Amino acid sequence: MDAPTLIHGLKRRPLPREIEEARERIQAIAWNAGLRFCETVFEMCSFDEVNMIASYGGFPTRYPHWRFGMEYLRMKKGYEWGLQKIYEMVINTEPAYAYLLDNNLLADQKTVIAHVYAHVDFFQNNAYFAPTNRKMLDEMANHAARVRRLVDRHGEGAVERFLDRCLSLENLVDSHALHVRRPPSEKDLPQDLEPQRLPSKSYMDRFVNPPEVLRAQAEKRRKKAQERKFPRAPEHDVLLFLLEHAPLERWQADLLAIVREEACYFVPQGQTKIMNEGWATFWHTRLMTRHILSDAEVVDYADHHAGTVATRPGQLNPYKMGLDLFRDIEERWDKGRFGKDWIDCDDPGERARWDTGAGLGLQKVFEVRRDHNDVSFVDAFLTEDFCREHGLFAWEYDPGSRQYVVDTREFRAVKEKLLFLLSNHGQPRIAVTDANHANRGELELTHVHEGVDLQLEWARETLGNLARVWGRPVCLVTRVEDREVVLLHDGDTFRAEGLPGRGES
Repeated sequence: MDAPTLIHGLKRRPLPREIEEARERIQAIAWNAGLRFCETVFEMCSFDEVNMIASYGGFPTRYPHWRFGMEYLRMKKGYEWGLQKIYEMVINTEPAYAYLLDNNLLADQKTVIAHVYAHVDFFQNNAYFAPTNRKMLDEMANHAARVRRLVDRHGEGAVERFLDRCLSLENLVDSHALHVRRPPSEKDLPQDLEPQRLPSKSYMDRFVNPPEVLRAQAEKRRKKAQERKFPRAPEHDVLLFLLEHAPLERWQADLLAIVREEACYFVPQGQTKIMNEGWATFWHTRLMTRHILSDAEVVDYADHHAGTVATRPGQLNPYKMGLDLFRDIEERWDKGRFGKDWIDCDDPGERARWDTGAGLGLQKVFEVRRDHNDVSFVDAFLTEDFCREHGLFAWEYDPGSRQYVVDTREFRAVKEKLLFLLSNHGQPRIAVTDANHANRGELELTHVHEGVDLQLEWARETLGNLARVWGRPVCLVTRVEDREVVLLHDGDTFRAEGLPGRGES
């Protein structure tokens, strides 16, 4: 199960003197600029150590599993072949921990340190990170100890097999779970199956409340309770539903709870990828170009920063998108380009000259950093002017030419496509809709179809693992080519009912 073991024996190395001096200076500059962050510990690592830490999601204390080893090998090959390089990594804890690559140039190290302080400011002050566990480094160490104890008790094979199943389901959590106070589970609610009795004297009770009538009422209530759909409303936190209702052994529930807790911890990072990276890039460019760079470092900085914000064909670069949006917000609020007068102005020349000298740009970007996630950020601040200025467009795959081509440059279509891409951070929305499907204890799930069909091969594997965890067959209601399709898995065999042109398979 173990990934490379060097990670567990990682020794702390003090920062070189020139980097420590730069860190102290950058920390003071960032604080004076308005960033607010907790204590941040910087660790100097080799590229091998950084790759190993990154393979664990930034947490070297995490439980052992083969997928972390596979991720390490992927990153290692990418670095050796020149396909990728990790300049920095920072985790949302108190104190925050950041990892620096020891062979970076000094200009790179300064950029990374400024970038990290902005990330930590975002972690500390964005509303979507507020409920997260700031002691997650210790919590993951506890998780690792629990997993190792379970391996000792139940065997590596059994634990690994069940952990594989749980990890294949880790995206089936409610992205709003950290912010919602849940009602009591229905299994904990009292079930009033007793019939209604009328008040009466004891000697008159059999006449006022005839036993045969009471028995009929009780039977009617029992049948109604059995027929009632459970859960009453769709349950989007599938992992929590399994924890509460699946017939799991205690050690299995422990593993599933670990996977769910860590999945929920990482949700805000998926919800704010554009904002978080854009915020860090906005501030490192501002601090580096105004306060930190020496004359000799400008070319190296410009070269590496250009690589960070470069956009590859067919890909969305969150650094670039977030940086441009924050800069646009600052400029608009500095020049007063907001409010009713601005919206009502339809003279292109007047709009181009518009500058009320409001000077509210920095105040606004801090407010945006505090209140938004990626969806609301793009929805509120991606304007038609911004779209036109930055040449944004939507693309589609053309089967005839076998190439991706420009589909439209129309603002609304571009914005809708981007918002759709960010919705639920790219994951399908799945909800439990019936835990007693067909009155056989089978689990029914429904895919909230939003225009993109499921990958059927992925759905097959996921449903198989879900059926093995649930202990009974599972079905998923979805749509394929705009037709309702039901995917069924009993843990051994898979079939699909209603596939267009194929019937059952």
